Amino acid sequence: MPNKQTLVIGASENEERYSNMAIKLLTQHGHTVFGIGNRKGQVGNTVIETEKKDYSDINTVTLYLNPKLQEAYYDYILSVKPKRIIFNPGTENIILKNLAEAQGITTENACTLVLLRLGQY
Repeated sequence: MPNKQTLVIGASENEERYSNMAIKLLTQHGHTVFGIGNRKGQVGNTVIETEKKDYSDINTVTLYLNPKLQEAYYDYILSVKPKRIIFNPGTENIILKNLAEAQGITTENACTLVLLRLGQY
């Protein structure tokens, strides 16, 4: 399985958060993971930044922010030019979906954890 550089938006050091679980499982599956969250921190070797860094070669953005909080990230997400955006349960957002698809970005309403466990990531 090829490395799919993944940007987790809504990343958290809190082990009870799904974003934290996703970072760990993505890393276990050999993907390079970057995180952006409310607080700086670290999950394993993945550093969680608070600034919108200029990442390149991002395959997937996986969202762990509710649609209202996503608004501040629309331009940023589109600017990193991911191949796809995963809207995890509770993050579904028709506005961002339409903006992304208009730029040729694939979108998926799915759970990153489930996709990884089923080998469909």
